[in-house]
Amino acid sequence: MPNIIRLIAAIALLGGSIAGIVFGFWGWGIVGILVAILIFVTFFFNEKMLIAQYFLRKENMDKAEAWLNKIKNYERELISVQYGYYHLLLGLIESRKAPMQSEKYFKRALSYGMSMDHNIALAKLSLAGIAMAKRNKREATQLLQEAKKADKNKLLADQIKMMQAQMGQLDRTQQVRGYR
Repeated sequence: MPNIIRLIAAIALLGGSIAGIVFGFWGWGIVGILVAILIFVTFFFNEKMLIAQYFLRKENMDKAEAWLNKIKNYERELISVQYGYYHLLLGLIESRKAPMQSEKYFKRALSYGMSMDHNIALAKLSLAGIAMAKRNKREATQLLQEAKKADKNKLLADQIKMMQAQMGQLDRTQQVRGYR
């Protein structure tokens, strides 16, 4: 449902509920106000993305992808603040199937911007992993440093340390093979 229709429906339902309370229908008025608040909240938090995040946490990628695919035109169904998160979720799902092709989603998520620092850190950490897979050590190091800086609550500290250790192993394998 487009966002403008959600707002119109929420305002109309709220007005009808207040009129119901005024005319003595307290029960229906309170229920109507609660439903109007629920519809208004879905303006800011798209229900399809919330359900997809739930399935991602449960590691059920097929259902998460199915819910994200229900968003046909993300520019019409989401507010602009959610564009980055939409592409981040797509990138996380795609990285399970084809890690190299998920790079475009992570870059697009960073270009749209996200308000939570740990999500920015997650996107940069994923891009660093892709850069390491491409043997681009300079870009991977830069992205890891940016991810470390963005991870203020230390939610991804273990993954960053593990990635830095893998970077050290990357140097040793290149030296053993005689690339240097």
